[in-house]
Amino acid sequence: MENKTPLKFFMIAGEPSGDLHGAKLINAIKSIEKNSSFMGHGGDLMSKEGMKIIEHINNLSIMGFKEVIMHLPRILNIFNKTIHLIQKVKPDRIILIDYPGFNLKIAKKIRRLKIPISYFILPQAWAWKSSRVKVMKQTLDQSFSIFPFEKKWYQSKGLPVKYFGHPFIEDEHVNENTKQFYKRHNLNSNYPLLTLLPGSRQQEINRHWPIFVKTTELIKKKYPNIQILLAKSDNVIIQNIPQNYKIEKNSRKAILAASATLVASGTATLECAIANTPMVVCYKLSTISWLISQYLIKIKFISIVNLIAEKKIVPEFLQSDMDPEKIQNNLIKLLDINSTKRNTMIQNLEKVKKQLGSPGVYKKIAESIVKKTMKN
Repeated sequence: MENKTPLKFFMIAGEPSGDLHGAKLINAIKSIEKNSSFMGHGGDLMSKEGMKIIEHINNLSIMGFKEVIMHLPRILNIFNKTIHLIQKVKPDRIILIDYPGFNLKIAKKIRRLKIPISYFILPQAWAWKSSRVKVMKQTLDQSFSIFPFEKKWYQSKGLPVKYFGHPFIEDEHVNENTKQFYKRHNLNSNYPLLTLLPGSRQQEINRHWPIFVKTTELIKKKYPNIQILLAKSDNVIIQNIPQNYKIEKNSRKAILAASATLVASGTATLECAIANTPMVVCYKLSTISWLISQYLIKIKFISIVNLIAEKKIVPEFLQSDMDPEKIQNNLIKLLDINSTKRNTMIQNLEKVKKQLGSPGVYKKIAESIVKKTMKN
């Protein structure tokens, strides 16, 4: 499907997870239309795939009501620059990835330009701000969901949505087996390994890390031989890491090798589900953000794993309930390979994994985007 005139795409991803998905989508589009050009907001991964970065995700990734207000002038400046640039460049299509607070405002503002817009990883309007559906129906040319229950919800509201599966289900080659991983990190396969995933944003790290460390200290009293591995990306700074912790940049490898994980609610919980790795999920917001969320958020669970399962299959500890003693009591049961709780959770995670589709998600989305762009 080679087009004579190279296609121009403007993409906006505002967070590390969006950068990852954006990079893979660029790669899939280039496999269909190799001369396509890409520019917009993203991170190092999208840059490596050839996208011209206008604004880096480090300047965009903000979580929480209080935090957004504090950085509002900078975000507004980036917003206005983005509108001006889109008007100047006139891309063939705009691809928005997650980051709804910013992206939906962009979509609404540029509606008059009549540039077709694809949205990949939709706003979680089923959880809060269901009013966003109206803007999406007015502005979007294509919508791609990554959760099985989400397509039904959006279509019940009158928004056509495609679901090809979740991108994490892709068969990614991990160039290292567990035995090699243990050897590289000088780990002992006879003892359990607890992997810590405190979050991908600096604000998450700042709130979660002290509690994660305290939890491991409590576990060590009962499991003296427990081994601790921290999954840490380069875009965050973590201070006061205990000397005996091992550190791994590749979260997928860290999860696959783990006996169990302590994980911040987010996409990492799905990675754990796909790897069939038992987990305890935690999350903490600023006090103001938490109080506001109690009035706005309309879902029973915070972890996407429980939402897909439509029941509580992994424990969740939120805000003031994020207590090291409670967390370690749950983790200890999951670290025991013979425990009923561990084996039941693994069976339930397998059921969640089956709902996430089959490999080829990025390719199917890329084909749909290119086909529709060439028709416009």
